[in-house]
Formats: sequence, structure tokens, C-alpha cells
Amino acid sequence: MNPFRNLFRSRDKPKNSLGGSRYSFFFGGTSSGKTVNERTAMQTTAVYACVRIIAETIASLPLHVYKRTDKGKEKAYNHPLYNLLHDEANPEMTSFVFRETLMSHLLLWGNAYAQIIRDGRGNILALYPLLPDKVTVDRELNGEIYYQYRTDTGYVTLRNYEVLHIPGLGYDGLVGYSPIAMAKNAIGMSIATEEYGASFFANGANPGGVLEHPGVVKDPKKVRDSWNTLYQGSNNAHRIAVLEEGMKFQSIGIYLEYTYAP
Repeated sequence: MNPFRNLFRSRDKPKNSLGGSRYSFFFGGTSSGKTVNERTAMQTTAVYACVRIIAETIASLPLHVYKRTDKGKEKAYNHPLYNLLHDEANPEMTSFVFRETLMSHLLLWGNAYAQIIRDGRGNILALYPLLPDKVTVDRELNGEIYYQYRTDTGYVTLRNYEVLHIPGLGYDGLVGYSPIAMAKNAIGMSIATEEYGASFFANGANPGGVLEHPGVVKDPKKVRDSWNTLYQGSNNAHRIAVLEEGMKFQSIGIYLEYTYAP
């Protein structure tokens, strides 16, 4: 009897659930205070440009099916997968659109999934992309991998031979990390900076201020709203203000000359 059998067990068939690209401990708040996910990140011009250029470039590369011959290789035009990969992945998507979609999923979520549609004989008829944030990867007790896809009515279970899974960089080679989650602080800073700049220039590139009145203002909200209507916004910049009853405007915050780069 081996006394160490209960201490050292096989780890090649873990039972834990692998939550696809949905690592909750990576997402949430950032150091800038902005919540970052794949969709908000795409509103950042740098992220959108990188994803679009890489996805379109990969999708535009030629994709052929080859067969080995005595002289080397040649294109297998009669192979059942040739038209599927080269021309049309499914009746709704060309090969270019299909590969562009999968590549964008891989860049944003760190994983790309596609459902494999087969006929009764097991022949592949079509490939349909699956949204990575709705996919969960798990294992059976016997170690076999399966996928669960979340729909509006519940979950659909797909076997490993029914899913084409392309993982990105990850810790186990099975599920990839989300690049957006890993860079959430940098992206959150970009979003915060863009929102601050937009708000700043929407106020005529002027910081907030205080209207001082020597007496008592009966309706301060009305005075503030009237001032904002006349002088707030870039379209109202440089308008001449007329102050009555001894009112004074005192600017607070940064000065206009500090908005220019040296």
C-alpha cells in the first residue's frame, strides 16, 4: 500500500469551472474610477483602431486547404472544408467577416469561439461565432471538456467537438486572458481623460466659478441656470457678460493658459 497515494493525486482532470474570458476579479473599478469592459474600451479610439487594423489584416490573408502530394502540396479544391474556410463560413457570413469577427473576439476577450454545425453523418456544414462573454468552459468528471452558452432562455451545452475554440495568452493554454481586463487601468485613464477634456471644452474651456452678490440672492438656482444658458458651452465662448447689482464673477480651478501644451 502506498502511504502517499492520498496526498498526491492526479491533477490532469480538474473539476473546477473555467469561466471563459469572464474573470470577475480582473474587471470592475479602475484607478481612474472608470468601469472598463470590452464594449466601453472600444469607444477609446486607440483600442478601436488597434482591433480594427489587426482583425481586418488577419481576415484579409489568404486561407486555403492543401493536400499532400508526391511533389509536395497542392490546393484541395474538392475538400469539404475548402469552401467553408475560403469562401463562406455560414450562409450569413463570408470567410472574411467570419475571421474578422473571431479575431476581434480574440483581441477583446482573449478567446474566440465558433459553433460547429454538422449533418447526420458528422460532416461540417457551417461555423457560427459565439460571443465569448456568454461562454463558460468546464470539465466532466472524466476530464472531457464541454462548453455552456448562455441564452435569453437558459444555457445550451455544447460538446468539445461542437465548438472551435481559439484561446489567447493564458495561464493554462485552455482559456485566454482578456487583454482589456489586463490593461483596464490604462484604458480607464484614457476614458477619464477624454471625458474630462470633453466636459472642459463643453464649458468653453473655462473652469467653474462663483458669482458673488453683495446682498442676498432670493433664487440662486435661477441665477445659475440663466448664467449657464448664456455663457456655458463652446458656442458661447468669449461672449461678454453683463453683471448687475454689484455682482462679480470669481473663477476657480485652473487658468486658461494652463490648458496649452508648452
